[in-house]
Amino acid sequence: MNHHTLRRARLAGLASALLWAGLAPAQPAGLPDTAAAAAPAIRFRQYLDAVEQHSLDLAAQRETITAARAGVTVAGVRPDPNLSIGMGPKEFSSAVNPKPPVARSIGLDWTVETGGKRDKRIQAAQSNVRLTEATVEGFRHQLYSDSAGAFAEACRTREALARQQSTLQALSEVVRANEARRKAGDVGGLELLQSRVERDQFQAVVDKARADAQAAQLGLSVPLGRRFAELFGAGALECGFEAFVPGQDLEALVRQGLRARDDVLIARAALDSARANEELVQANRHVDPTLGLSYSRTPTGPASIDADGNLVDGSPRSRTLSVTLSIPIPFSRLQRGELIQAASAVTQAMLGLNQAELKAEADVRVAHTQFLAARDNLRRYRESVLADADRVLEGMRLSYRKGAASLLELLAAQRSADEAYLASLQAQADLASATVQLQLSLGQRPAL
Repeated sequence: MNHHTLRRARLAGLASALLWAGLAPAQPAGLPDTAAAAAPAIRFRQYLDAVEQHSLDLAAQRETITAARAGVTVAGVRPDPNLSIGMGPKEFSSAVNPKPPVARSIGLDWTVETGGKRDKRIQAAQSNVRLTEATVEGFRHQLYSDSAGAFAEACRTREALARQQSTLQALSEVVRANEARRKAGDVGGLELLQSRVERDQFQAVVDKARADAQAAQLGLSVPLGRRFAELFGAGALECGFEAFVPGQDLEALVRQGLRARDDVLIARAALDSARANEELVQANRHVDPTLGLSYSRTPTGPASIDADGNLVDGSPRSRTLSVTLSIPIPFSRLQRGELIQAASAVTQAMLGLNQAELKAEADVRVAHTQFLAARDNLRRYRESVLADADRVLEGMRLSYRKGAASLLELLAAQRSADEAYLASLQAQADLASATVQLQLSLGQRPAL
């Protein structure tokens, strides 16, 4: 075999190594092949179910509903009656003799609520429960958004690491091939050094990508409220998101958002609560009379001797029953400050609802536009950009194999293909985020 034939064979071997390294399927970052095959894939729906079940923040928010429901019981409590027990008066003066008997009395009085205060309190407490439930639901939707972002980021960083590990393997193959070619005298020392520099520099990129993937994996535990591995073990994320079809009628989507969007529901519940509180304030302006009932018993008084020395019988035993009714004079009702405050709160709630509806309409339209743009962007990458980048890279590898392209040109083509692939992963993450935001704007539970 002559010198030129040997050189062509080595170049063909180098090109094959580059081709194999660039097209080899990448494994999920940080997961051995056997573990990935044995552990079931974790879909987003499973992760979201676990977040709802185990989230510490959501559990804390649910306690506010428990407290609000207890407030309904508190609101139904009626005023306690007052029990009074008395004895006296008792005479201590020595000038009075014989001493008059000591009377004993027992009394009961209670406040009679007027104006339907109790019913209004219960109504206000129930409206507060509905407001609290709507607020917790809004918190749940925000948790959905955070969970979806964490899941999509974990998928993106994992796939990005796999791609960069594949590229590093390809660069290592180039270095090994150039070392062999250097020994054979086919390439100069500068080309070998250049390939080593590129490989070593890219190692730092892979290390950074590995750290990002590990951080994103750890980030899955934050909305989950528990360590991810405790619930899912070594399972890998299923990142093949299903296509979402929102429908073509944008106006129908806007109407759906106005009916079911969490911030609109919160604003409506806040308005109902403000109105219930205004009715309670008006009811509280009614005065409450106090009804009293008392019973008094005075025993027989001691006998005495008058000035003529005659025996005088003591006072007879006495039993009395009295009923009293006291009504406050409502001078304090002359001011209307609390009514003005309650009416102002209702006005603010109405304005807040109008603002929430305007924002909801705008958000649905924006989310729909961003979803369509993200979907088209990802489709463009999948249908043309990635295929074109791969063809350019394969053509450059063929040219390098034939000696028609330099190492720098091959490396530039590799970088361009990697950038296109990483951009497609970002486009996929953007579509996942846009899908979730559109679903949440429509009041739907996210599904990827």
